[in-house]
Amino acid sequence: MSQKSFHVAVAGATGAVGNQMIACLEERQFPIKSIKLLASSRSVGKTLNFRGESVSVEELTEKSFKGMDIALFSAGGGTSLKYAPAAAGAGCVVIDNSSAWRMDPQVPLVVPEVNPHAISEYRTKGIIANPNCSTIQMVVALSPIHKQFGIRRIVVSTYQAVSGTGQKAIVELLNQTRAFLAEQPVEANVYPHRIAFNCLPHIDVFLDNGYTKEEMKMVHETHKIMEDRTIGVTATTIRVPVIYGHSESINIETRKPATPEQIREILANAPGVRVVDDPAQRSYPMPIDAAGQDLTLVGRIRRDESIENGFNLWVVADNIRKGAATNAVQIAEILGQKHL
Repeated sequence: MSQKSFHVAVAGATGAVGNQMIACLEERQFPIKSIKLLASSRSVGKTLNFRGESVSVEELTEKSFKGMDIALFSAGGGTSLKYAPAAAGAGCVVIDNSSAWRMDPQVPLVVPEVNPHAISEYRTKGIIANPNCSTIQMVVALSPIHKQFGIRRIVVSTYQAVSGTGQKAIVELLNQTRAFLAEQPVEANVYPHRIAFNCLPHIDVFLDNGYTKEEMKMVHETHKIMEDRTIGVTATTIRVPVIYGHSESINIETRKPATPEQIREILANAPGVRVVDDPAQRSYPMPIDAAGQDLTLVGRIRRDESIENGFNLWVVADNIRKGAATNAVQIAEILGQKHL
């Protein structure tokens, strides 16, 4: 880590991802000279702990970023569109967790294990985009395979935890579970249907092509991050009654012949990946194992016998940590070490 230290702001500090960003900055010992915690006016006066001290939450305004070097944003797309340019204009580099800037051709979309070199492109707008949580874990697992064998096509089905929607969704799942088990009426407010003991093939809004916005994010973001728009990508995204940890069933077709053993070996040596793949011993990735840590777990690696050069993988990661907060802090680390 560079000996330099930085003035850091966290916008959306009181939310689930904002809280985790603060925790990750502390856990990873990011070199901070000062920290400013920002949120809406409703949160002004609250205090959050950082390195053993209480830090007061301030109101997010366009003037909040004077003297700041790096700002981690997790306050929603509308807020990012409004305040990120103001932060960049004040000379503060923004690392944004919303979808607002991801497909902007002048804004790098970065997963540090995959395309860290893209961080240098932040200078055009002063903004770096953090990808969608489900995209992050997929490309961490697939990029090493793509570099070695090439990937022609990806078919992915996601099984996404309710924490991806926020704290209100976690509360709704818990409340619905209690009500259902007590044989009481179940209320659904966050999702269009009950999520307890159910699966919803509906994340974000439906588009004219029949896919959801979440599904198309995975298509477009994968192309941008892996810098290869020839890869065929199709996705189905599903919300499941899990609190933390997104799971993905991924089918790939490689351009060059490979074996499951070769893929397993590549992933065993890949940054940010842990192979958990011993079905005979009932060892495979599960959300309960991924929750609370930053590695992307990969298992159930096997040949797809229906096509030539086809393989199946099961990929799990903590959507709040590696899928959001940790990825943003990793970007900040490289930014501080090499570009500021």
